[in-house]
Amino acid sequence: MDLQLTGKTALILAASKGLGKACAAALAAEGADIVIGARNAATLEKTAQELRALGKGRVMAVPVDVKDPAQAADIVAAAATTFGKIDILVNNAGGPPFGKFESFDETAWQSAFELSLLSTVRFSRLVLPHMRKTGSGRIINIVSLSVKTYLANSVLSTSLRMGVVGMAKMLSNELGPDNITVNNVAPGTILTDRVRETMPAVTPGGPGFDELLAQRAKDIPLGRLGKPEELGALVAFLSSPLAGYITGATIQVDGGAVKSPY
Repeated sequence: MDLQLTGKTALILAASKGLGKACAAALAAEGADIVIGARNAATLEKTAQELRALGKGRVMAVPVDVKDPAQAADIVAAAATTFGKIDILVNNAGGPPFGKFESFDETAWQSAFELSLLSTVRFSRLVLPHMRKTGSGRIINIVSLSVKTYLANSVLSTSLRMGVVGMAKMLSNELGPDNITVNNVAPGTILTDRVRETMPAVTPGGPGFDELLAQRAKDIPLGRLGKPEELGALVAFLSSPLAGYITGATIQVDGGAVKSPY
């Protein structure tokens, strides 16, 4: 299927690895010109080289801390200047720490707010003038399965990402007349480096890595963890003209882990 993304320009955040990298790869494979941002310049450039090897759309890497307003403005300006437009924004950021409610002070809450909610607000505001110029646009927010179901010790992530979901619903109504869609993608347990780091250590005489993965997946109907490229494929579709009638939605990629029918 041709997703009709050749010639589109996409800005993808936290794209040097994990889910952001998978989204960038999916968009690049479809022929979009992509601008990737992340804090670690060396890792980001390595990812850019890998994406250029796909041999389709052009790739630009710009180091950025999504919590820094000046850096946010700089990467948006660089994208618009280099490619002349911004058609697609993938809001993504690393998650805040896990813990019990009482373990977090106001500083932790402020940091989580800036990372998970304010960065999404900031980038969405910055790209809107560019999308309005072209008469269409796609804003896709990577949130968390915690917006759909209970996830223990995720009070920071859940609270702020529920704010992203609410904002996206409001924006989808406001921006509908501009032909700009706004959607959220809620990943379940996807086998990224971050998930690997949270796995118990393999010890002599203990369960092997594959067994530990099976234990982690025991409550997932499909019986396995997700692959980053499976989430990337959904983001690429939502970015395309073919998804023009989907807006205000929050779609989980979770192997059926959420049991609610809603």
